[in-house]
Amino acid sequence: PVRAVVTVPGSKSITNRALVLAALTPAETVLEGALWSEDTRVMVEALRRLGVEVRVGPDPAETANRTLTVRGTGPEGLCGGTAEAPLELFVGNAGTAARFLTALVALGRGVFRLAGVERMHQRPQAELFAALRELGYRVESPNDRLPALVHGGGPRPGAACRVRVTASSQFASALLLAARAGGWRVEVESDNADELAYVRMTGELVRVFPAGGGVFRVEPDASSGSYFWALNAPGMESPAGPHRVRVAHWPESGWQPDAVFPRYLPLPEVVSRRSDLADSIMTAIVLAPLAGRPVRFTDLGRLRVQECERVAALRTELTRCGAQVREVGDTLEIEPSELHGAEIRTYNDHRMAMCFAILGLKVPGMRLHNPACVKKTFPNFFEKLAAPDGIGAVIRDARTGRRLEGAALRAEEDVAP
Repeated sequence: PVRAVVTVPGSKSITNRALVLAALTPAETVLEGALWSEDTRVMVEALRRLGVEVRVGPDPAETANRTLTVRGTGPEGLCGGTAEAPLELFVGNAGTAARFLTALVALGRGVFRLAGVERMHQRPQAELFAALRELGYRVESPNDRLPALVHGGGPRPGAACRVRVTASSQFASALLLAARAGGWRVEVESDNADELAYVRMTGELVRVFPAGGGVFRVEPDASSGSYFWALNAPGMESPAGPHRVRVAHWPESGWQPDAVFPRYLPLPEVVSRRSDLADSIMTAIVLAPLAGRPVRFTDLGRLRVQECERVAALRTELTRCGAQVREVGDTLEIEPSELHGAEIRTYNDHRMAMCFAILGLKVPGMRLHNPACVKKTFPNFFEKLAAPDGIGAVIRDARTGRRLEGAALRAEEDVAP
């Protein structure tokens, strides 16, 4: 049985929100405990192209974090290109960067072109574009997705808009992060409690962020922490008894909806993406075949439009491992199952890779394709699994059988298109 206290990197959601707020603050802000992964590096590189100075220093407590010192420009310092030669901003497959930067550059001057990887060009943007147009900004896109041209118009005091968050809370968060600097009034419409949780996070960050510069501490990422709490779940125990794993500095702010994940072990009969768990519901789904009784996961529609079509991906890969899974609308029904190892496709989705890696701690022979996709939010995830003073897992190169340890397990972050 494993007895361990594990640290996890900073929250991606909070880091990228804090970077936008710091960029809009015409002073120096130090972000401590900031996540340093593909998604946050995409944001940093875009801000630098916009003229925002960002200095990067080490974090002594967590190798996947950095201390980021940001000298913001305010809206007046965000300068784009021309209609013929717009300033190019690459957002990768980072939904937070894509949505937050779209609203941010509307406050600047000039023309900006936002583009990402193919999957990002498939993900929804229409509600955000519509809200910006309602505020009086010009956004050009033939299909209301990326790539898109945004014509900066500077602040528009008194302008108002409504935004729906059915497809993504990031639309409202993008507008709320820029609203104070832009002088906007933003009304949020939603019947999705899970999406409103992230909108509330944004509101709280705006409220407590040091508006005149200073120090802001980013708390650990609760979604990333769910993988380690999962080792304590019934069905995951070793032949010699249950594991006792704890995540250090577990967030208590109430900002991150996935901070409640430990309360869902053992799994209840029904878990909702709308009212119970956010991204960590994927962790719960891969645990369900081991739960000893049927478990239903409801309101999963939001998962279909994220890094991959996650509902279909989870059903397909769990079935590949021998699980009995039924997909009914936006619900997955999972029966207790005898599992076996399998070749797991990760769909270039960091959470698919991490979920099935955790299942592989219980089920022998789990072989993950493209494990380096964890670089999106947790580049040292596999190092954490293999650390001898932590989880102590044995991880091998599936082609050669060679045991992988330390830096050989680190996923390097690629930012350039």
